[in-house]
Amino acid sequence: MVRSHRMPFGAEVQSNGEVRFRLWAPTAKEVTLCLEGERSAFLPLNPAPDGWFEIVTDQATVASKYLFQINRGSKVPDPASRFQSNDVHGPSEVVNPAVFDWSDSEWRGRPWEEAVVYELHVGAFTPEGTFRGVEQKLDYLRDLGVTAVELMPVADFRGLRNWGYDGVLPYAPDSTYGQPEDLKRLVQSAHAKGLMIFLDVVYNHFGPDGNYLHQYAPQFFTKRHQTPWGDAINFDGHGSRVVRDFFIHNALYWLEEYHFDGLRFDAVHSIVDESTPDILTELVETVLRTLGRDRHVHLILENSNNSARYLKRDSSDKPLLYDAQWNDDIHHAIHVLLTGESDGYYSDYAHNPVNHLCRCLREGFAYQGGYSEYHSAQRGEPCGHLPLSAFISFLQNHDQVGNRAFGERILQLATAQAVKAAIEILLLAPSPPMLFMGEEFGADSPFFYFCDYQGELATAVTNGRRSEFARFSKFSSPELRDSIPDPNDRQTFLKSKLNWKSLSKSCHAGWLELYRNLLSIRQQSIVPHLKGRSESRCRSSDNPRTLSIDWTFADGVKLQLRANLGNTPSENFASCSGFPIYSTSRESLAVRQGGTLPPWSLIWVLRS
Repeated sequence: MVRSHRMPFGAEVQSNGEVRFRLWAPTAKEVTLCLEGERSAFLPLNPAPDGWFEIVTDQATVASKYLFQINRGSKVPDPASRFQSNDVHGPSEVVNPAVFDWSDSEWRGRPWEEAVVYELHVGAFTPEGTFRGVEQKLDYLRDLGVTAVELMPVADFRGLRNWGYDGVLPYAPDSTYGQPEDLKRLVQSAHAKGLMIFLDVVYNHFGPDGNYLHQYAPQFFTKRHQTPWGDAINFDGHGSRVVRDFFIHNALYWLEEYHFDGLRFDAVHSIVDESTPDILTELVETVLRTLGRDRHVHLILENSNNSARYLKRDSSDKPLLYDAQWNDDIHHAIHVLLTGESDGYYSDYAHNPVNHLCRCLREGFAYQGGYSEYHSAQRGEPCGHLPLSAFISFLQNHDQVGNRAFGERILQLATAQAVKAAIEILLLAPSPPMLFMGEEFGADSPFFYFCDYQGELATAVTNGRRSEFARFSKFSSPELRDSIPDPNDRQTFLKSKLNWKSLSKSCHAGWLELYRNLLSIRQQSIVPHLKGRSESRCRSSDNPRTLSIDWTFADGVKLQLRANLGNTPSENFASCSGFPIYSTSRESLAVRQGGTLPPWSLIWVLRS
């Protein structure tokens, strides 16, 4: 089976073997196609209306390498390049997607309520650091109880290592990880094992090295809006139609040509668009209209604005736009609860974090329009009308680990007993959980911020990274800031790789067994009741470290949680009845009759 996404730009192999090249260069007077290798040639592109240049030629073929020369000056890669074997400054390569024969024609995906997401970085997940390396771990992930693998961005970036959020060629999988066919085999293998596979995409900015769009298509950007990276991408000004199409086609390309089951859209709060419909709405409507009729396609947001309108459902609770959003609120509340940290955005959760946690478990967002001291503004929109499937819960992710100065994971910051209780809550609560690579075996390797820049840019990134922490009191010392790992140092990346050999140690094997057990209980006892909306109730208590929550699902089944998240025993819990599907200890079972819960312990009860 062949899968190919047709798009109005880039290099596309025609049915007769010729290749069509098309570039939007509205400020260029002339554009030349520069073919390299045995068929080297310089071919002028033909001007077309609205700033387009194009040519169809038999002098190029599959694997031909090419550049575009602008006004007989700079030679630039294709912004819609499907592959860059020589990194972002080198020539683009003609790829014919028809040469890959797909064998997963029966795969239709999985319903969203089954989602257990596993976020990973391709380069740091395995010793190989490749798509093939990830493929070799799919059996492990399936046996763990994961149902969806989420890749951090793979779009081509400068150098040999990067988190992926500084990509500059969004259609080209980075050659560091392998060939396009290797990524397709990874997706196909995931499907063969019953796993969904998602891709993280970045539509809010381009990276600082390797983006040539300013030279021939400055309309891609606008000074009317500013972002943390400078001028915003132009989604609502003159020339924005082509810009919007560029990113809409990118989403369709990954979902169609690579058969990904879903996309996670990075930091959409930094996308500025005052038009109607905005780009987020037009994009998701186009995807669902084009691809969402005969397969499950899941689209996920990262949005610190807590904009519930993008998560709206129809009368049967089917998503009208996006399936879900990463719920930072639940992470922040639990993190404060476990560690006592209150710097930065954690300050908004420092007062009674259990109350914030309870609201997240019952309704989704903690901030639904209330005033945020950290943001000095109202934050969020009401979301109590949405199903809990719209909110993805997590204890760790790449940001919350990697954006720490020393990349510490939660077990380096809190007691194992406290972390265990938090996991026992998140993996069995109704909202879909997400794991960050290695947390399931208590990985003690850090996850640093890393990149591979050179010269002045490398120095600026290193200094900028260290200066970010100057506002925190514990980094007031210049000497301590200088000890923060250099993102450009190769060792910073190597130290971030998972240490799979640690699984031979009993402490790590014990964590893995806990996660496997909890995810098995989730699939057997919780998932069958998640379709539709639930009603929830939280019982108040004099103890600010306790939780008593009941969820009643659409099928009438009730799920009950009683938890003590403090360092001393607690009593006076509301009684619960039914079958206990999980408890921290035998002593925890006594709470069903209103007894005492030991420190950092809980019980889950299911009643038909």
